[in-house]
Amino acid sequence: MSKVPVLVTGGAGYIGSHAVLALKDAGYSVAVIDNLTTGFRFAVPDGVAFYEGDIEDGALLARIFAEQGIRAVMHFAGSIIVPESVENPLKYYHNNTAKSRALIAAAVAAGVPHFIFSSTAATYGIPEVSPVTEDSPKLPINPYGMSKLMTETMLADVAAAHPLNYCVLRYFNVAGADPEARTGQSTAGATHLIKVAVEAALGKRASVGVFGTDFATHDGTGVRDYIHVSDLAAAHVLALEALIASPTQSLTMNCGYGRGFSVLDVLDAVDRVTNRKIVRELQGRRAGDPDSLISDNSRIKATLPWQPKYADLDTIVAHALAWERRLGEIRA
Repeated sequence: MSKVPVLVTGGAGYIGSHAVLALKDAGYSVAVIDNLTTGFRFAVPDGVAFYEGDIEDGALLARIFAEQGIRAVMHFAGSIIVPESVENPLKYYHNNTAKSRALIAAAVAAGVPHFIFSSTAATYGIPEVSPVTEDSPKLPINPYGMSKLMTETMLADVAAAHPLNYCVLRYFNVAGADPEARTGQSTAGATHLIKVAVEAALGKRASVGVFGTDFATHDGTGVRDYIHVSDLAAAHVLALEALIASPTQSLTMNCGYGRGFSVLDVLDAVDRVTNRKIVRELQGRRAGDPDSLISDNSRIKATLPWQPKYADLDTIVAHALAWERRLGEIRA
């Protein structure tokens, strides 16, 4: 399998920085573009070409594609906070949809043949059936989910018209950190439950909000499919290899473990790993939160030789905790 040079957009961010490590560990040449609005320069390892800039900058992209000989794009750059997307939809249609269009256009112009897109289970909205398959109705209930779905549609249309194949990976709840603590989730004020919970366990927050205790689940709190970020990054590398091996085939796949944990299950796991008790603050439901959102991951398992290594909740929490401690040292 040829190791093509890869451009990672948003490679200084949470998931993108893990993909950079996975690509490097697999022997790929990697370049990163990130405007550092939510990413961190320290998250990009030494030896990786770094360009500070925006994926909307066509001239910069053309230069990167030429300088680095880029043959594949992994696209992580974008905005990801659901409530913010409801309050500021134009930001999301700009950052996630219009800028993705500019990136895809630049890739086509440069003759880049492979494109991997970071999508989301939010494209399904509130599914009537869980686990959710890739063929479930796509009915986003917020601009975040819709902005990602629009990019999926763009990719399908562009691939039909140009020599480009793509893989859409729809993430469920991404959590954890690199097992060697080389990178992790570094965003201040993050909303991801495991990140919030380990911050609380380390005294960075007074409590953790539990939004809704009347869901149709085993303990009344929402159930989600948590996937370790390093397993997710590994799936991206395997997806790239699948695109290279079959250049006329495109793929759309869920990324999850096919099993869920409730909010209280997660908080109990953090209590176990840290041997202390987090204060739980019970609050009302947030609009649009489904009772349960679990992936049907049979397609990715049938399509890629993907073998998750970290599909254990306590392991995910332990890695997140180790990174949170290291982050305190980096910022000290």
